[in-house]
Amino acid sequence: MFTKRQNQYNKLIQKELGEIFVKHGKEWFGNVLVTVTIVRITSDLSQAKVYLSVLPFEKSNEVLQNTNYRTKQIRGLFGNLVRHQVRHVPDLEFHIDDTADFIERIDKALGK
Repeated sequence: MFTKRQNQYNKLIQKELGEIFVKHGKEWFGNVLVTVTIVRITSDLSQAKVYLSVLPFEKSNEVLQNTNYRTKQIRGLFGNLVRHQVRHVPDLEFHIDDTADFIERIDKALGK
């Protein structure tokens, strides 16, 4: 269970990182759609797990490697956006959210 403060941080991180990926996504990933789906911050607000949805899903490993390579740059851009709202910028850890791919595989298995 997350506290009210953690939920506020989660929403803030999701919103601002989403804007960063919209602004810089074309130059970083080409014609791949990257969306921030879930953010989970630790109780001490020092680390955030960020889950990304990638379309097409086949490019997800490439996008994850590229994102992990740019983590420091992304954290810097995020810090500039929220510098007046938070004291410390959390460390960002990126993961692929494979929920959409999982649902698609289930639909194919069921013959839909």
